Amino acid sequence: MPDLLLELRSEEIPARMQKKAAGDLKRLVTNAIVEAGLTYEGAQEYWTPRRLALDVRGVTARSPDRHEERKGPRTDAPQKAIDGFVRGAGLASIEEAIVRSDAKKGDFYVARIERPGRDAETIIGEAMPAILRDFPWPKSMRWGAASGQKGLDYGGIAGRGSESLRWVRPLQSILCTFGPETEEPVVIAFEIDGIVAGNKTAGHRFHAPEPFAVRRFDDYADKLEKAHVVIDPERRRRMIAHDAANLTFANGLEVVPDEGLVAKTADLVEWPVTLSGAFDESFLAIPEEIIRLTIRENQKCFVTRRMGGDLSNTFVLVSNIEAPDGGAEIVRGNARVVRARLSDAVYFWRTDQEDLPDAAALSASADAFGLDLAKPLDQRMAKLDHLGVTFHAKLGSQGERVQRIRRLARELAPLVGADADLAERAAVLAKADLTTEVVGEFPELQGLIGGKYAALQGEDPAVAVAVADHYKPLGPTDTVPGDPVTIAVALADKLDTLVGFWAIDEKPTGSKDPFALRRAALGVIRLVLENGLKLPLCARTAAGITDTDLLAFFHDRLKVYLRDKGARHDLIDAVLAARLSASHDGSEATGSDDLLAVVRRVEALGELLGSETGQNLLVGTKRAANILAAEEKKGTAIAPTVVVDRFTEREEEALYAAVNEAEAAAIAAVAREDHAGAMAALATLREPVDAFFDAVLVNAEDADVRANRLALLARIRTATLAVADFSKIEG
Repeated sequence: MPDLLLELRSEEIPARMQKKAAGDLKRLVTNAIVEAGLTYEGAQEYWTPRRLALDVRGVTARSPDRHEERKGPRTDAPQKAIDGFVRGAGLASIEEAIVRSDAKKGDFYVARIERPGRDAETIIGEAMPAILRDFPWPKSMRWGAASGQKGLDYGGIAGRGSESLRWVRPLQSILCTFGPETEEPVVIAFEIDGIVAGNKTAGHRFHAPEPFAVRRFDDYADKLEKAHVVIDPERRRRMIAHDAANLTFANGLEVVPDEGLVAKTADLVEWPVTLSGAFDESFLAIPEEIIRLTIRENQKCFVTRRMGGDLSNTFVLVSNIEAPDGGAEIVRGNARVVRARLSDAVYFWRTDQEDLPDAAALSASADAFGLDLAKPLDQRMAKLDHLGVTFHAKLGSQGERVQRIRRLARELAPLVGADADLAERAAVLAKADLTTEVVGEFPELQGLIGGKYAALQGEDPAVAVAVADHYKPLGPTDTVPGDPVTIAVALADKLDTLVGFWAIDEKPTGSKDPFALRRAALGVIRLVLENGLKLPLCARTAAGITDTDLLAFFHDRLKVYLRDKGARHDLIDAVLAARLSASHDGSEATGSDDLLAVVRRVEALGELLGSETGQNLLVGTKRAANILAAEEKKGTAIAPTVVVDRFTEREEEALYAAVNEAEAAAIAAVAREDHAGAMAALATLREPVDAFFDAVLVNAEDADVRANRLALLARIRTATLAVADFSKIEG
């Protein structure tokens, strides 16, 4: 089977566009192949800063012949309709059609259309120009002799040169070969804007700029590497990580792991060369997070640390060339910029620890929050409130939000085992670093920098930790705080966000979640579950959440969380759907706002259903539910309560006694949060349920007996609902 090799070589493609562009190329080409009737075994895209490449293996050499019939109008239809049919079917005249008869519709025309297959080279050659002209670059420019001018094009406004090629950077060459592994491939020589596809490419623009011919992908990749171009981005990443590790290890250091930066630097080079430089050790006095971000964001360099220890003053950079001087000048240039950026960072760090020039004007805000204006971080919080920085137009300022979080953190503190005064203090300072110079320069450090400043001004360690970590967890893999004060503030922050946006009807829709509310809900779930907290969300002292829609939103996120942990979706639904009795006096409560209880009940239900007893009980309860549903649909009378005097069989009496006993035991077990005990109570129903169905005819001829037996089945359903809705369980 033939293989297709395609390369589009251009001037430098922005790193942020490369991966998507390569994926788009693969999608567009393979779609065109399939739509034309060809098949292929596999396709892989590749990219560098100056080229997009595609390797398509096992392409059929020719599309199949097609035979189809197209039904036309009746033979007595108006001539206009017949003429339209002739044109649409590609016939020379209506005489080329055949006539068929239908008992209801009479005689009608049918066109027999023969479409011979085409060579794959022809199909690809015809498809490629359109693919390239309509390529979905987010931003592009018109290039080539036909353009008449250059300029950014954000949508193709018609005008002079509107038919010229629109590409992200000037396209320099196109390589397109096709053929089986056992033969010399052919060139699919299509043309676009004067660039004719051939079998030649060029290597690194400095080390090997001369063109050379290639055949198929393996030959192409091998020759490119000899010409100082590594076409596979994954291989470039491995090279960078490996070479950086070796370079630093020789000096007793190790690279601080940064997979994102490895990927970013791999997209900036075609031939990765790792080099090391250094900055003045005095800069190590500022937090390592500031150093890392300064060097990473400004110079795309890696920082290093002593083996398992503190940050070192050595950094690693990735060059795109093997310089004659071994990279000495490249290192010097980078070190000069790193030094300047770190000097700025030191200035920001020191400025944040000094008094604000307008501190005297902040007394009103200081009084409102109980702040001490002798402390730098307190000043920054007072400034945040004084400036009236908006959190959301409908939810007030950041200062107003901090007041809400402050009150909520204090209410939550006893529920999570935290000191209320410390939780309140941490909540007051949690957003203070938003007005600092460091966070202004590096927004990613908000929270963390506040925690460092809190420690520097002598706050209780629990307060400093809470300020630093209150945004956590930021995602499904982020660490979950375990300190009680941090938990209180983190919960307060996330719950305030959720309740606030629900109150103004700004909820996530589809894939859109501009305020990261799904992440906030998952954060609450992880804080509660991974810290083993019993925290009923509907309790006024917990969060003031009374919106059932918001509770349903929590349930949806909980389902996602539990499914990711391996829980069965049907068991989750069964527990959430159950109505749990709050007491024996007939009052009811959902209980589904206690996330920890829900999870433990799901676990206990899973253990029960993993046993033979549980499976048999499920069969019996479903049988009872199905009978009830069928009779309810037919309108059959069901007694409102079970009447013992109407029992005629001992199995009825045994089941009724067992149901009453099991339900009482299950409710009591749920009340003391003994979920395994609740399941064990329900498990006792297995034998009496089986015996009942073996010996008793539910649909007795006597209407009163039948209604009583149906009421007994309803009691089974009610009893199991004390733990879970068994009708939701599969199997």
